[in-house]
Amino acid sequence: MNRRDALRFGLAAGITSLTRKHLRAADEKPRAMTVRGPIPPEEMGQTLPHEHVLVDFVGAKEASRDRYDADEVYRVALPHLKRVREQGIRTLVDCTPAYLGRDPALLRRLSESSGLNILTPTGYYGAGGGKFLPDHARTESSDELAARWLREWRGGIEGTGVRPGFIKLGADAGPLPEVHRKLVRAAARTHRESGLTIAAHSGDGVAALEALEILREEGLSGSAFIWVHANTEPDHRRHVRAAESGAWVEFDGIGPKEVGRHVQLVRSMKQAGHLGRVLLSHDAGWFHDGEPGGGSFRPYDTLMAEFVPALREAGLSEAEVRRLIAENPRDAFAVRVRPAC
Repeated sequence: MNRRDALRFGLAAGITSLTRKHLRAADEKPRAMTVRGPIPPEEMGQTLPHEHVLVDFVGAKEASRDRYDADEVYRVALPHLKRVREQGIRTLVDCTPAYLGRDPALLRRLSESSGLNILTPTGYYGAGGGKFLPDHARTESSDELAARWLREWRGGIEGTGVRPGFIKLGADAGPLPEVHRKLVRAAARTHRESGLTIAAHSGDGVAALEALEILREEGLSGSAFIWVHANTEPDHRRHVRAAESGAWVEFDGIGPKEVGRHVQLVRSMKQAGHLGRVLLSHDAGWFHDGEPGGGSFRPYDTLMAEFVPALREAGLSEAEVRRLIAENPRDAFAVRVRPAC
């Protein structure tokens, strides 16, 4: 390499380095990424951190937008979204991943009509024995999968311009199979470049704690991780272990018949000193593609109509309730890189 080329190469490398630093600084600016674009995290307000509008459990090989009428889904879902907006909810996190019915354009349309902020994910769902994984998820490396998810983060999903607001994973009960360990590493590497939080459907506490250990190996704090469906784990000690790592422990099975049990889960976390790591939601909605009229669409309104009053009756203060339904989700979904301390 001659002197001129060396100088040119050095200048280019310097510019690239500065550009990367600039982009990294921009990515670290506090924000949440909704289907209509970024907002300051504090504008999330009262939030439902785990719900669904549309799901299609046909499997990755057959999943297609041709299988449903987006206008019909819109008509069914919109009244339910307007209802929670009237209750004071400001943000809904739609946790349907790719190959399971994710439709960013539909969610943007519903967000515009309802006035709700809505988040949609990148990432892959490995639960269900891998039925919902595309073939390339089995053959590509963690870095190759991370590159796919980062393309969605940087350029939008499938030409819609909608950027993901978090990473969704899914695993059956532990121990984790190798393909899911790879997915967790891919999510960790995506997080390091994007700051997107990882929300992981976990079949049990063994799966969740193994995923947290992988994140630790990748140099990340537990605060980059949401343990989805923690309410299905009967061993409260695992909830505490996850919270001690900094993880978000999500009790997302709230429904009319589950109010009492979920109040007790919250009280247990309060007694353990970890109320600040708890997220609450319904895991409701679920327009089922393939069923007439989408089947039975479950409302998203129990948390505000029944659960919050039950928390107050159980002795939680207004500040504690606000932490659970507004401040914790705001902190959990704020886009920022979370390295291990």
